[in-house]
Amino acid sequence: MAAIKNILVGLDLSNSDDTLIEYTAFISDLLGAEKIYFVHNIKKYEISELFKEELKDLNLDKIIGDELDDKISNSFKSNTPWEVLTSEDPYTESLINYITHKYSIDLAILGNKPSGKGSGVVSSKLLRMLKCDLLSIPPTAKPEINNIWVGTDFSRPSQEAFTRGIKLKDLTSAQINLVHIFNVPVQFTPYLIKEEVAPKIETHIREKATKFLKKMNYEKESGFKIYPGRDASIGEKLLIEAKRDKADMIILSDKGSNAVSSLMVGSVTDEVFNQELPAPLWITK
Repeated sequence: MAAIKNILVGLDLSNSDDTLIEYTAFISDLLGAEKIYFVHNIKKYEISELFKEELKDLNLDKIIGDELDDKISNSFKSNTPWEVLTSEDPYTESLINYITHKYSIDLAILGNKPSGKGSGVVSSKLLRMLKCDLLSIPPTAKPEINNIWVGTDFSRPSQEAFTRGIKLKDLTSAQINLVHIFNVPVQFTPYLIKEEVAPKIETHIREKATKFLKKMNYEKESGFKIYPGRDASIGEKLLIEAKRDKADMIILSDKGSNAVSSLMVGSVTDEVFNQELPAPLWITK
């Protein structure tokens, strides 16, 4: 797995910026990053007509750039070199995608902005557009990693997610847990009694987990957690149990298999990405 050298951080001048800057300092030191790019898109077109007269003598780019410089200087407690990039683009997602290519970004750090809770820079489009890893940070996140949850469907992409979890564990001495959530296949439910079928599915999944951990050469150092989805969706159940277990890092792959009771089908990752998170969510590409 490639090292994380260049990090992009999306800022939007909201209260969550301080949390993002503080967490970025923590993760950049942890990973040994080489450069941080703090990015803000000035959507001047949204206010230009309404406040045309008031703004005509103001250099809005410089004012916002100076504000970001001051904010980062006060909150970024790391020696990692950083730079502020501001732009005026009607499509924030396209701007971030452009910057990730231009500056060879390995990790994009974004604020967790669930649908209907602020504009932010996070959207499902970014999850599909960006080729680098993503790290979504909720406003409550603390700069620490003690309990890592890695969601799996035992596919090759989820091996990448577990590899990232192992690297973070080695850097922090955190507990790492392999997590799978299953549902009884919908197409079979009219003919099956869930109470009888669930134990068989669970036994099958535990066998797959044992083989998965053996392939990863990590048989004895990982906890394995399995949960039945029941009435909640797989994504909802993952977040509920992660919060209950006080996980402070959740790692998912952006794609997975289409096997029965899989966790990492793309739609599940997309669902989790757009929910209110109990902990930072790292999505591996």
